[in-house]
Amino acid sequence: MSTTQDGTAPGTVAVLGATGCVGRSVCDELLRTGHRVLGVARNPAPHTRTHTFAALDVAATAPERLAGLLDRHGVGTVINASGGWGTTAEEMRHAHIDLVERLADGCAATSRRVRIVQMGSIHEYGPVPDGVLIDEHRAPGPLTAYGLTKRTGSEHLLAQTRAGRVDGVVLRAVNVCGPHTTAASFLGAVVARLRALRPGDVLTLDVADARRDFVDVRDLARAAVAAVHAPVTGLVVNIGRGEAVPMRALVEALLHAAGVDGTSVRLNSAEVASKGGGWTCADIRFAARVLGWRPTVPLSASVRAMWETAAGTTSLEVS
Repeated sequence: MSTTQDGTAPGTVAVLGATGCVGRSVCDELLRTGHRVLGVARNPAPHTRTHTFAALDVAATAPERLAGLLDRHGVGTVINASGGWGTTAEEMRHAHIDLVERLADGCAATSRRVRIVQMGSIHEYGPVPDGVLIDEHRAPGPLTAYGLTKRTGSEHLLAQTRAGRVDGVVLRAVNVCGPHTTAASFLGAVVARLRALRPGDVLTLDVADARRDFVDVRDLARAAVAAVHAPVTGLVVNIGRGEAVPMRALVEALLHAAGVDGTSVRLNSAEVASKGGGWTCADIRFAARVLGWRPTVPLSASVRAMWETAAGTTSLEVS
């Protein structure tokens, strides 16, 4: 493999948000498939020792400094797996808009035309009626602050791509499950509460009467890596399983994976109060066509991996 003057390999893939659930899995998939990785996040984590790492808050960094970092490491593609739900509009704007604007400007200032794979969200479409299969042409409905800021960031990247400054593609992902899922998510919070359950305790869980599309984070990572090389630019691609699963069924699968006795948990019905409405189901036919991608990890294996990694175990079979 040829190298640049400082000894780094050309075509390195930088992963923003490398310490998060999605970014961590993306880094693992890149390494597994033979890519050179530069992980970027505000602070390192133990698992970032497997690849080159740079501590940087991209949303607060001058574009010229970011461009210098990308050039020094021969970065040809950036996968933006950063961001989160946030608790205030200011936090979400910083994570989903300011960061994307700085990222686009930094990539445009490099010595090459950098590809950006933006990890977007199905919530950029807004809530949809039950039974609707969400395709990439759907016009957005009323948006929450999360959906609006995510969509604004995605649209900025697409506009910068049309202007020829960067080479961008947006992957709009459904809810994520699987190994190392954040406790900020509903299923992640359930895992944390189950782990804290003591003998004799009874845990009461309020579960919304909702059906949502969930994809394993390892499948999402495979889609991101496919997008690094796929000849698709300036477009949105939906990533999911293409099926709406009752939330109660997912919780029951998690209880089974945890080996929790049915007498230890009480499930109560609850009103839908999420940021994404009561129904999500992605149309993933376009992803199959342009990325050659399909989900492969069964939800049962995904839920089992959530439980196991929460305890620090490493049995992550996907059969």
